[in-house]
Amino acid sequence: MGLSSEDRERIRVGTPLHDIGKIGISDAILRKPGKLTREEFEEMKSHPAKGVAILESFPALGPVLPIVRSHHERWDGRGYPDGLVGAETPQVARIVGVADAFDALTSERCYRRGVPAPEALAELRRHAGTQFDPEALKAFLAIANRVELSLRKNLEGLAKPAC
Repeated sequence: MGLSSEDRERIRVGTPLHDIGKIGISDAILRKPGKLTREEFEEMKSHPAKGVAILESFPALGPVLPIVRSHHERWDGRGYPDGLVGAETPQVARIVGVADAFDALTSERCYRRGVPAPEALAELRRHAGTQFDPEALKAFLAIANRVELSLRKNLEGLAKPAC
């Protein structure tokens, strides 16, 4: 995607931290086996802002705050927490958003089983230009074979989520 070395570093550091705000979300919500209520989903939607609040006390992590805050924004403006549209969302957050969605789809959750990578990729494609930045998704799809291979290697021996 022609990213600068600084942006690649922001993604490298920010990706593992993007959901740190979930530490402030009730385990009852995080581990709920069924669909969240409207109130529970509103609480879940607070995790990006909570993550920023946690990390902003570490000045060296300032460059990754846009990833933490904006990884749930959507290309069509229907995301959260700010309802940003298109390129208003920082590019690094749009990139992490695609990878995060793939991870969410392929991972076991308390409320559903993970789906195979080809099915997850098809789901991502269905949301190009609505949920996902088309260019970020195109770049992800270009490396999908490597991602799928890595996923298979990493899934061996992993425990199921504690629900």
